[in-house]
Amino acid sequence: MSSAPLLAARGLSVGYGATPVVSGLDLEVHAGEIVALLGRNGAGKTTTLLGLAGELRPTAGTVLWEGSPMRGPLHQRSRRGLGFVTEEKSVIFGLSVLDNLRLGRGDVDGAFALFPELVPLRRRVAGTLSGGEQQILTFARALSRSPKVLLADELSLGLAPVIVARLTAALRQAAGAGLGVLLVEQRVHSALACSDRALVLGGGRVVLAGDSRDLLGRLDEIETSYLAG
Repeated sequence: MSSAPLLAARGLSVGYGATPVVSGLDLEVHAGEIVALLGRNGAGKTTTLLGLAGELRPTAGTVLWEGSPMRGPLHQRSRRGLGFVTEEKSVIFGLSVLDNLRLGRGDVDGAFALFPELVPLRRRVAGTLSGGEQQILTFARALSRSPKVLLADELSLGLAPVIVARLTAALRQAAGAGLGVLLVEQRVHSALACSDRALVLGGGRVVLAGDSRDLLGRLDEIETSYLAG
């Protein structure tokens, strides 16, 4: 892990209108690590990602990119190396798999190398793919642009465990090549198993943080005390 984070939040407060959902949040994402962001529904996980991505304007605090304040909308942040995969599969249904990848303006050959299961589907219209295949395509397009940091929201939502395992393996492989990942994930065991560190949000604040291996040994306590309800 590098000494300086690629992406950091310092005292970040963000919400909708004048109502903060997340308050005084501090977090860091370093090159080559996966950080899981956990919490019950309404804890502020997606709001945090939207604030970091520039989709919501913070009411307080700072987002830092490689040590410098980062402002502006998502499309400007993406040029600096920030990727964002939302819980909505962002494929263009009327285009082929190949054209969806070309639309991402990334390394198409690299995307096929990372996800070879897409190669026989390259001429298929994306709207005819299964939900799992669409999510693989979404991640392939995001990773083809070689982001420095990827924000990933609800990786496993509505997907079969085998697809979730495939996507987390790809994220782990990308992290091994230096990608930093902030992962919001509803399957707590899966999130802790694939991440290096984890933060648990409660009431818009970090209520628990630590090494994922240590937290995995406290899974029952975490689910009962922090995630139930």
